[in-house]
Amino acid sequence: MAEASLSSFAVEVRAPQSVRETLVRHLELQRFRGLPDLQANELQRLLGAADANARELLGTMGYFAPTITIELSNTPDSRHAPRTVTVNVQPGPQARIVSADIQFTDTPTQDARGTLRQQQRVQRDWSLPPGQPFTQSAWDAAKTSGLRRLQAYRHPAARIASSRAEIDADTHEAKLEVTYDTGPAYRFGPLRVQGSQRYDPDSARRLARLPTGAIYDEAEMLDAQLRLASSGYYDAVFLSLDTEAADPAAAPVMAQVREAPLQHLVFGLGLSTDSGARLTLEHIHNKLPGLDWRATSKLALDQETQRIETEATALPDDNGWRWFAGAQLQRENTGDYEVNSGRLRSGRSQSTRNIDRYYFVQYDHALSQGLNPPPSGSAISIHYGWTGRYFNNPIAPTSGYGMAAELGLGTTLQPDRTPFVRALLRGQTFIAAGRIHDDAGIGRNARIALRAEGGAVLAREGAEIPVTQLFLTGGDTTVRGYGYRSIGTRTHNGQLYGGRYLAVASAEWQRPIVYRGAMTDWESTVFIDAGAVADRVGDLSPRVGVGAGLRWRSPVGPLQADLAYGVKTKDVRLHLRLGFSF
Repeated sequence: MAEASLSSFAVEVRAPQSVRETLVRHLELQRFRGLPDLQANELQRLLGAADANARELLGTMGYFAPTITIELSNTPDSRHAPRTVTVNVQPGPQARIVSADIQFTDTPTQDARGTLRQQQRVQRDWSLPPGQPFTQSAWDAAKTSGLRRLQAYRHPAARIASSRAEIDADTHEAKLEVTYDTGPAYRFGPLRVQGSQRYDPDSARRLARLPTGAIYDEAEMLDAQLRLASSGYYDAVFLSLDTEAADPAAAPVMAQVREAPLQHLVFGLGLSTDSGARLTLEHIHNKLPGLDWRATSKLALDQETQRIETEATALPDDNGWRWFAGAQLQRENTGDYEVNSGRLRSGRSQSTRNIDRYYFVQYDHALSQGLNPPPSGSAISIHYGWTGRYFNNPIAPTSGYGMAAELGLGTTLQPDRTPFVRALLRGQTFIAAGRIHDDAGIGRNARIALRAEGGAVLAREGAEIPVTQLFLTGGDTTVRGYGYRSIGTRTHNGQLYGGRYLAVASAEWQRPIVYRGAMTDWESTVFIDAGAVADRVGDLSPRVGVGAGLRWRSPVGPLQADLAYGVKTKDVRLHLRLGFSF
């Protein structure tokens, strides 16, 4: 076996840990170690340049008066290299910032007062104030951060006009100066769509809901881009502001799109600890002939539910409201009965950044099968719903809150007509519970997640409310430690069935996990859930579940695995769930 070739020389860096890693990684000498047959005069030339190279690297870290010696020694007995270059470094004091002068060119704007406030925020939030150590990376980051604050709102064409870092190597002081040219203030003009073929460009404008005439806001534009991309009409979307436009007060927004196919079929397989294996088949038609509505038809099969449904939705109007109409046939295990049900629904909905609203008319029919089943029921009702989401992250929130309310008024249709009211309230919030740090100082908040839900169906006693309007609870997302929809009320013959009143509460402590001194993407949890369903408020008797689990912060949301003990049933259950929804 041939022996591995030796390096021409080895490099040893003797320096404090604060600078050693950077020198070892970036010294130019490291690039030439493997050169074969390196002559002595060539090596001497490299050593002559190494001092300047080391000083340059140290300067980027704020050390401008170092003491550096470079030694070359022969190491004939070494198995790695016949010579060793030793770089001895005493970096000296690190330069510190004594002043930071942030200025702006006197560019006339259409919104001078707003621009002044924005400039003051850049100065106030400057990340390198006097007293901080100077490094080149921190200096570059501070300048870029100030520029991004200007470009993100009102001034997308802002630039750095000039910058200077004046270093006094004798006193180890740094004086910083940067001047920004804010440029004109921009406002959103019309949306211009490029790449549209089968879908009306005006549809893109209504889907994007970009506030024409409003002050330019990068976040608003990205939200509009996300709305277009998630609408289902486009496979790819990119929005940009035309900063070359003649009138900054009405700068066009260019939308480059690649349209989605007119029809597509989606096949899905899944697994849930609530309902076992799941099969779904979904067909989407983005433009029904003669109507221009989207039609979504879906078949879903699992151990608990078999469902086929279709829904047609119109494009939103200028206020974001859209019409929808749908139908559903379902067979579902509801308590101790199998329920065959049908539903017709039509109404309008609106989705904004934080709030969803909807109202609709609905017809329900439900037929229960099993031992002495309750009579079939049907009803017609009108509903209004409101959901507000104010989480810091819609996929994996760690702070914020959400609230939802739904109110329905209706009447049963058989065997007789009885009015009823259905109300449902939900809420969830995250409360900070300390901060966990790893050995490198990286920190993440522990938190307590609180969740509550309450519902009521008000009607005279004996009214045959369709079971699809009643309540059951239990399972992965409600009361862990109990089976899916296994908490309900009892019929006259002791069978489990939906009830008129619902109460659910949960408290969960979520704590980041530090492993071997490093922050991980895992979290540990302990929790307690409680839920109750009854036909009378006084009969509500909570079923309690307690347990512990793990969370993994996946790219699509938290992957949750919980082991829960049902206090009432004395059973232990495993609950698995992917993602967050509210």
